[in-house]
Amino acid sequence: MSAHRIAIAGLGKISQDQHLPVIAKNPAFTLAAVSSQRGLTAGEALAFRNHRDLLEGTPDLDAVAVCTPPQARHAIARDALLSGKHVMLEKPPTATLSELADLERIAADQGRVLFTTWHSQYNDGVDEARRRLTGKIVTRLFVEWKEDVRKWHPGQEWIWTAGGFGVFDPGINALSIVTKIIPEPVLVRSAELKVPANAQSPIAADLTFTLAGRAGDFSANLDWRPIERDVWEISVETADGVRLKLASGGARLIVDGETMIDEAPAEYEAIYAHFDQLLREGRSHIDPAPFQLVADAFFIGSRKVVEAFEE
Repeated sequence: MSAHRIAIAGLGKISQDQHLPVIAKNPAFTLAAVSSQRGLTAGEALAFRNHRDLLEGTPDLDAVAVCTPPQARHAIARDALLSGKHVMLEKPPTATLSELADLERIAADQGRVLFTTWHSQYNDGVDEARRRLTGKIVTRLFVEWKEDVRKWHPGQEWIWTAGGFGVFDPGINALSIVTKIIPEPVLVRSAELKVPANAQSPIAADLTFTLAGRAGDFSANLDWRPIERDVWEISVETADGVRLKLASGGARLIVDGETMIDEAPAEYEAIYAHFDQLLREGRSHIDPAPFQLVADAFFIGSRKVVEAFEE
């Protein structure tokens, strides 16, 4: 079969670091066009200033990967679906749950594929952790997700605005792993959101969970303040004594103190392989669970004003 002609809407850091190089080495895809408000280009792909010009200028397009900040994703994805294109959404998929529900409805009505990507789920360690926890009773869950915002999102002011997600932009990666590997429904029980005095979204958050309504030692600590070393770890213990830890964002799996998997991440390679499969099968893959946890944290969380953040 011929390669899928794909476009990228938004040429920020994640597009340049991941989407462009992964598409370039995947024979199932051809980069046909890009759109960038800043006028950025990508090799020989057609370049446009906005997604509407992109859609009009490349009528033979098959799919669009939407990689803009989340506030803009719904409008772009909606227009793409209504113009007959399949859509891949970077995480978080939209700014609100109702926007995601709207896109799901439109995709179904149009017979188009909609794919909500959660890149941290696409590590071998995550899949193996899920397999090992299937049928188990979890007695402890602790998420520690810490990184320096200046390193990963330098100068991106949208993150601190209302709807910008703040620390949940990386933290939702942890929650996407949790919702995949834990064999019971994960619910937010309480949340404390630490919001800089000069921002609208949190720089840190502490969450507690219930599993299928069952209270216990289930919590998460998310922090975006300066740190010497990134910490992306999820620890799980079960009633029958299994001790499991995912480290390096899910690339490393340690079971009962023994390293079982330790591989270089290939998340986006796996995402595009899965998207190729979805396109060939004509099947959508929409997973709102991590997004729901973030929404619930904002909905019931208390706010604590902390020191102003300065870039």
